[in-house]
Amino acid sequence: MAHIHFVECDTSHPGNFVIDVPEGHHWLLVITRTPAMFWVNGVLKEYPAHSAILYRPQQKVYYRASTGQFVNDWLRFEATEAYITESPLPFGVPFGLSNPEYCRKLLELLIIEQNFSLDCKESSVDLLLRALFNKLMESYFQDNITPQYYKLLKLRTAIQNNPGEYWTVSMMAEFLRISPGYLQSIYKKTFGISCIDDVINSRVRMAKEYLIHNAQSIGEVASRCGYQNVEHFCRQFKRITGHTPKNFQKHIGVSPIKET
Repeated sequence: MAHIHFVECDTSHPGNFVIDVPEGHHWLLVITRTPAMFWVNGVLKEYPAHSAILYRPQQKVYYRASTGQFVNDWLRFEATEAYITESPLPFGVPFGLSNPEYCRKLLELLIIEQNFSLDCKESSVDLLLRALFNKLMESYFQDNITPQYYKLLKLRTAIQNNPGEYWTVSMMAEFLRISPGYLQSIYKKTFGISCIDDVINSRVRMAKEYLIHNAQSIGEVASRCGYQNVEHFCRQFKRITGHTPKNFQKHIGVSPIKET
């Protein structure tokens, strides 16, 4: 069981902000949105934005603003669940977050649950905390989190949310203000797939949904997924799925719409 005492997002503090608690009372999770100084193993050290640090109950807590305004998200809670109490996460040692916006959205949902007495509040809080700790563990065991990584993640999210846009390597490189060659190199190294293949896979994934629901003709699906040429769409679709769009519909038991 978990009980939230307080949760807050985008809390802004002045440059002289300091938290100094020699012996903490509850579990505390702090996620930085700007650089900050943390007391770790007897040394005060600066850590970058998008760092997370988990303090166990009765653990010393000391952190402060680094330079200028300090912004953070934080969660103070009690817990007896093993996924928290027996977590492999380090206590009192910051680590980079692989998807800070995802974690932020979970905290925003926890704020809603905390502020409203909803019928399923207890189970919803537990599910949200489990998801949050899953993301924290994914981050902790990922070793390629750099400032450049967050820019690439933003690009990849834009691609997967809007695969029908006119994505080219040059356009994506401009998005990050780096050269096309460098983008192709670091994108593949970071995500294990080229940026263009990521676009194609995202388009085909979207196309499959449209074809399953049988709402448009093949030509309309191709257009909605960012293809100006139906034949090109069909070739790429078959390369990824092993089926032409029409055969894919037949394979899943959907009657294709006749082209006009």
